[in-house]
Amino acid sequence: MHQSTLTELSSALELKKISSEELTRMYIERCKKHNNSLNCFITISEESAIHKAKIADKKRASGDCTPLTGIPIAQKDIFCVNEIKTTCGSKMLSNFIAPYDATLVKRMDENGFIMLGKTNMDEFAMGSSNETSFFGPVKNPWNVSCVPGGSSGGSASAVAARLCPAATGTDTGGSIRQPASFCGITGLKPTYGRVSRYGMIAFASSLDQGGPMTQTAEDAALIMNVISGFDKHDSTSVDKKIEDYTKSLNNSIKGLKIGLPKQYFEENLNSEVADITEASIKELEKLGAKCIDVDLPNTELSIPAYYVVAPAECSSNLSRYDGVRFGHRCDNPKDLIDLYSRSRQEGFGKEVKRRIMIGTYVLSAGYYDAYYLKAQKVRQIISDDFKKVFKNVDILASPTTTGTAFQLNEKLNDPISMYLSDIYTVSANLAGLPAISIPSGFIDALPVGMQLIGNYFQESLLMNVAHQYQKVTDWHQKIPSGYQ
Repeated sequence: MHQSTLTELSSALELKKISSEELTRMYIERCKKHNNSLNCFITISEESAIHKAKIADKKRASGDCTPLTGIPIAQKDIFCVNEIKTTCGSKMLSNFIAPYDATLVKRMDENGFIMLGKTNMDEFAMGSSNETSFFGPVKNPWNVSCVPGGSSGGSASAVAARLCPAATGTDTGGSIRQPASFCGITGLKPTYGRVSRYGMIAFASSLDQGGPMTQTAEDAALIMNVISGFDKHDSTSVDKKIEDYTKSLNNSIKGLKIGLPKQYFEENLNSEVADITEASIKELEKLGAKCIDVDLPNTELSIPAYYVVAPAECSSNLSRYDGVRFGHRCDNPKDLIDLYSRSRQEGFGKEVKRRIMIGTYVLSAGYYDAYYLKAQKVRQIISDDFKKVFKNVDILASPTTTGTAFQLNEKLNDPISMYLSDIYTVSANLAGLPAISIPSGFIDALPVGMQLIGNYFQESLLMNVAHQYQKVTDWHQKIPSGYQ
């Protein structure tokens, strides 16, 4: 049963083949069995999950339920959950008990999902390997000596190992799609503003977006039906009608125009990843899609622009952690300045400090125009490139990453190399576009993902194409040895 998709679990619960309590207990046992080796959960909410599962069973018995009532999931530990520890992977928040639910969490709870626990993540979502967490690195279930990707590595690892059928993640520069690729699962970054950020602890407010991490595109569509929509509590939320993302999954993609950005297939790309991506694109062509080479000339500027904008916003957002209002507080401060400096020095990790320093520098007097303002102008140029391309094609297809999951500690002391691993993903965040990563093959027993990028609010089309691809391939059904 642990290998089942959300659709299959919904059917099993409806047909009373299993109860929500039995299902939840099964997943809790799997979490406890494998978490020591994978470290993908920070908190396992056993008591709360079983209590809610019993309530879900009563609701199903009375008919007062949704199709998803009683299905267990995991939440990335960046989303506030009422009366549950919410750490953001940081010592700074290691004792923080959230006093309310994030809108995403509330909507999933209202639809009957059962939260198994909170997944590990790079500290404050800053990282591409899930090695910066205060609670230790997460391991990739395909090879525990490798990283799962980041920052949503805990969610990706848990779904890949089938410790939960689905999980949530957040994507600031690829933090859903890159770990989805490294762990062989499906990960969707929605259009900026499509999913409420209220109660999602901020890293870079103009880039962050929550989304689903699942086994299949069909499962991602089911979750998107729940978490999408306008939220008055979030000033960046878009007031746009919610569609049923499952309705278009089985539409034919015959005649669909797929753009292939030439900059995503150049010298940075591993040749074997290129071969796998090209084979995947040929599968889409067999389904009737037409592929067209396109040009995104300013792609190389995306990494430098991102690593000015994101740290600047991080510097602003993390200034609230001062040892006074909430979060870690140093012992016996001599005065207010000592309280501020030691609380932040002790509470933040190395990567977070690095980004705060960069962000503070680019926002400082005399450097704002030279760095931050210029990066925002470059961001607009990158967005304009996509707008031009989408006049001629429906979606874009590319590798998700330049290679497969790398070894633990391989890039931890080389931040530039780490940052460059996001070269194919950050542009979608800078432009606010939706994008999805789906499993497309393996190299030396490690997964490879293919990325699809859509125009604004074209999540349904992305999941339609991904679903059609998954109907004729079985990469998404592969499970790491030892977790079957």
